[in-house]
Amino acid sequence: MDLPSKQTLTPDYFDALYTVDPDPWKFETSEYEAQKYAATLAALSKHQYRSALEIGTSIGVLTEMLAERCISLLSIDVCEIAQQQAIARCRSLSNIRFQLMGVPDAYPSEQFDLTVLSEVGYYWCREDLEKSQQLILQHLEPGGHLLLVHWTPYDDDYHNPLSGDQVHESFLALPTSQLKHLKGDRAEKYRLDLFERMSEKSV
Repeated sequence: MDLPSKQTLTPDYFDALYTVDPDPWKFETSEYEAQKYAATLAALSKHQYRSALEIGTSIGVLTEMLAERCISLLSIDVCEIAQQQAIARCRSLSNIRFQLMGVPDAYPSEQFDLTVLSEVGYYWCREDLEKSQQLILQHLEPGGHLLLVHWTPYDDDYHNPLSGDQVHESFLALPTSQLKHLKGDRAEKYRLDLFERMSEKSV
């Protein structure tokens, strides 16, 4: 599905949403979100990860759950208003770090054995998605996992530059020498894909 070209959504867009409603997508109360979070955690094939990156903190509902599976978790977001809620929610968890950061303009310098991109990729334009893909690959250790989870319905009234399906298909189109597709699942309104970063030796 070819969609009209749009620009990556800016931090101002999210600041405005969270100023009006501290939980604009009802992450705390939605049964849909609760079921999706359970499926997200169930998709992780390792019981524990050493160093994980979550791109898109929001108010930290998923962040708090991911922390149980990670020795160290770095969670980043472009919206300070939302992230402050996440910091308060996770204040008792010493294995989480938070940074205000917008990908692909910036990216953490360290390496990770898990990167989670949940409900974020469709906010990027095509060019920024491609830049983000390369940064994710560069900072994902060989054997490390990449988990994608995105809403799939698309409406022309949405501000999102891309659809969830476009995001996932763009990762599936990468060479198998870079990413190996481990599993995929499609629910009524979202899809989930887990990948493994391949090493040069496996090429």
